[in-house]
Amino acid sequence: MTTPDAAAAFPLTLVQGTLGNLATYDVGSRTLERIEIASDDLAKRLLRLRAAGREIGLRLAEGAHVHDGDVIFADEERVIALTVAPDVVLVCRPQSIAQALAVAHALGNRHLPVQIDGDALIVRDDRLVEDLLREMDVPFAREPRSLVAPFRHAHAPHGHT
Repeated sequence: MTTPDAAAAFPLTLVQGTLGNLATYDVGSRTLERIEIASDDLAKRLLRLRAAGREIGLRLAEGAHVHDGDVIFADEERVIALTVAPDVVLVCRPQSIAQALAVAHALGNRHLPVQIDGDALIVRDDRLVEDLLREMDVPFAREPRSLVAPFRHAHAPHGHT
């Protein structure tokens, strides 16, 4: 529970969207502060963040999403940007199209979200998935990665007979 004194110690700044991305944003001589967020936060429209002795309430427009490096606050002294914390994921590299299809089918049957990065399939770190990949003889590695998008489940209602 937040006490009135604690709330006063961190004034709330409301932000409606981002100001740009560090890839093109001119920080100049200002101090750059980064706020680390989880990859799951990339899908959220409302975020409450703490930085620079303040709380920042970020509200995005419908359909908008934040990205690694997005600038959410800037004044004469500092620029505050988001950094996506790395997730430990399993990166598997099927050795053929047939093996890739078999892995994708097996993961789909388990309703597991998958990301594709070139010739690699990326899934959440999970012991059961590890066992599956070993059983299918698919090369994989456990790696920390800052994801560009959160893992999402497909919204396709269906039944099992």
